[in-house]
Amino acid sequence: MFKLIKQEKNTKARLGKLLTAHGEIDTPCFMPVGTQGTVKTLSPQDLKESSAQIILANAYHLFLRPGVEVIKKLGGLHKFISWDSPILTDSGGYQIFSLAFLRKVTDDGVEFQSHIDGLKHFITPEDVIRMQKDLATDILMPLDECVHYPSAKDSAEVAMQRTVDWARRSKKVTKSPPRLRSGQASHQVTGESKQLLFGIVQGATYEDLRKECAERLLEIGFDGYALGGVSVGEPKNLRYNIVNFTVAQLPVEQPRYLMGVGLPEDIIEAVGQGLDMFDCVVPTRYGRNGTAFTSSGKITVRNAPYIEDSRGLDSNCNCYTCKNFSRAYLRHLFNAEEILGLRLVSLHNVHFFLEMMRKMREAIRQDRFLEFKKKFLNKYNSNSKP
Repeated sequence: MFKLIKQEKNTKARLGKLLTAHGEIDTPCFMPVGTQGTVKTLSPQDLKESSAQIILANAYHLFLRPGVEVIKKLGGLHKFISWDSPILTDSGGYQIFSLAFLRKVTDDGVEFQSHIDGLKHFITPEDVIRMQKDLATDILMPLDECVHYPSAKDSAEVAMQRTVDWARRSKKVTKSPPRLRSGQASHQVTGESKQLLFGIVQGATYEDLRKECAERLLEIGFDGYALGGVSVGEPKNLRYNIVNFTVAQLPVEQPRYLMGVGLPEDIIEAVGQGLDMFDCVVPTRYGRNGTAFTSSGKITVRNAPYIEDSRGLDSNCNCYTCKNFSRAYLRHLFNAEEILGLRLVSLHNVHFFLEMMRKMREAIRQDRFLEFKKKFLNKYNSNSKP
């Protein structure tokens, strides 16, 4: 399932390979976020040409629209969105706690009103896993309780205890036989029985809670472990310290996933701490607002300095956008409110992140991760423009 290929000599950075029902994933990796079954403005072909190995979708959003039963009847999420590579589905726990109205959390589950139409729902940890089994995705995330920063320790402890209990209940559901569609024989079930389940370490910024959570999840046993509850408002240095501490509590031989952290400098720091998997909406969200990530830092291409700029976004990039379009044209698209501008900058940003991960993997392979980190950040931080 996960093979550790190499541990870098001078850092905790490592190379691995994660095997799933829909293919292998080289780690460290970045997962473009396709919350509602689409990475915004990009097609599956765009993602393939950018060398995406895996994408992330969100069970909460798909549960609300179009409905898990619809996707199940149409053959599962891979077929529904025409993506034949691995998919990780987030449980939607963070979205429930941040988007839903009038939520009520109990040990049994979560009652909430949809942020779309206000309808009331109640879901349990078991429901969330059953949804993901019906979606037939490759990596499942259990329902967890995420607290925002700052959080009182007693509140963080309650959330951590509940997260562990929900993880235990989730694990029991994954052991149950796959639910068959009407007319389907048991030998026809392919991906569902091979789904992987990760545990999520919570505990806010309290090391003792993080340690206890990790230990209890290890006792239950999961296919991989995720660090949740970071990048929720805490100072960056505190986040780095908590991540570094928590990683040390996790087994070397299994994948480690840092949830929702996605700026280049943060990903590079976390790779050096021994993390393997990352996701974030940053590339496409920034792209839709006209901000491009380049080897020389971020630029906001819709701004006036680029009105006659004939250069591509990044001279070191070979993506479709950079090979074919000038900054001046991209600026024109944004100021004319043309959808193509959002798509082209988003495409570049996703390509930039995936290429950054590829370069990091190569640097780790050659035991020169620190050299890569220094060179990349020196250039990236030297010339960011508004």
